[in-house]
Amino acid sequence: MRAADVPDLARFLRDADLTVAGLDAPGLRCWIERDVDGAVVGSTGYEAGDDGAHVLVRSVAVAPERRAGGHGTRLARFALDRAAESGATTAWLFSRRSGPFWQGLGFVPADLADLAGALATTQQVQLFARTGQLDVERAWSRPLVPAS
Repeated sequence: MRAADVPDLARFLRDADLTVAGLDAPGLRCWIERDVDGAVVGSTGYEAGDDGAHVLVRSVAVAPERRAGGHGTRLARFALDRAAESGATTAWLFSRRSGPFWQGLGFVPADLADLAGALATTQQVQLFARTGQLDVERAWSRPLVPAS
């Protein structure tokens, strides 16, 4: 994703009811998919913690007309593979609504305090801690293995 893509991605993520804070943060790696008309129809990414071993999966979204076709799984796996290639060993995420989807990708419920400790400097953790949203979120994690 380029800096010029941030406004389009922000609109897309707001429509999907996902967090848009920190889309320009240096630790965020994000990819977008556009249709033939240039509209954003998918996104995926992760925000790396300071140690590089932990990443926070962010911005995985698919346009409504493309859901249920495996697009979300493909996008999520893409981000997980890139994170593993970068040397990360653990992926974390917040999700109150999509637990079954993430469980299908190997995520298990995790302790919020563990997530917040491992990724304290990430934009999303800082935002959620500041606004009190951290107290109502659900945390998930899974180990990463290098993509083969």
